Amino acid sequence: MPTIGSLAVAAIVGGLSGLHTAIWGMYKDAVHEGFGPARFARSVVIGAMCALLIQSFIALDLSRPGMLILLFGLAYAGERMIVETWKTFFRDEDQSKYFIPMQFTMLGRPVANPSARRLAGLGYIVVCGVGLAMIDSFDLRLEPGRMSAAIAGAIVGLVIAVGGGWKDAPKEGFSLLKFFRSPLMTVSYALLLSNVTNRHLLVAAAAIGFERATAETWKKFFFPSKPPGKFAGKPVTHPEMLKRRRWFIAPYAAIWGALILCGALSFVPE
Repeated sequence: MPTIGSLAVAAIVGGLSGLHTAIWGMYKDAVHEGFGPARFARSVVIGAMCALLIQSFIALDLSRPGMLILLFGLAYAGERMIVETWKTFFRDEDQSKYFIPMQFTMLGRPVANPSARRLAGLGYIVVCGVGLAMIDSFDLRLEPGRMSAAIAGAIVGLVIAVGGGWKDAPKEGFSLLKFFRSPLMTVSYALLLSNVTNRHLLVAAAAIGFERATAETWKKFFFPSKPPGKFAGKPVTHPEMLKRRRWFIAPYAAIWGALILCGALSFVPE
């Protein structure tokens, strides 16, 4: 059973994962839609709740740096899955402000019928659940190691790539390099995480979190003048955020620094 202390640590780790997500989400989007404190705090709260739930079930040894890394990735993936599923299938929002629709689409056109979207969302949740259960069964079917971890990472990476292509390709066109970027990253992270745990489900899920963290960091901070794809061609309506968003760079970099430090410490012999 997890201790009160480990749950407190889990809440902090999950909150930091949510803060990381909230910062990159705000960094480019806020210049087009303004800064929403509730929207910003949402990811922090959900990230903390995901970490608490995960720690309650699997009771990771959070005195080990590698387990902190693992929990961060798991909470990150959980927050992203919850928020993106809600936005895609269950939220009702005017899509005219976007170049790439954020709701579920068919051939690039948003599905207007709320009932149809929600039914598709329920199907998506079931399919994801079956897929994760299949990866979890690798523990019994495959010998734990780098090869099986890479397979698990490749599966979730291809799911991310297909989902991104479904949403973006009708508006941006299909890019082979962009498509395979996610599988390459999830396989790479799965191989690294296989040094921390031999549970295939944990490796694959955490790899999703770190793929999202890395991809969004690259897109948001290395090309700051390029608008996000969903706002391509849309006007900057909140230019004041071009300066205010700089305040968040230091805490964002600090979180990355802490992750790198924990990653380095996880390879130090105990």
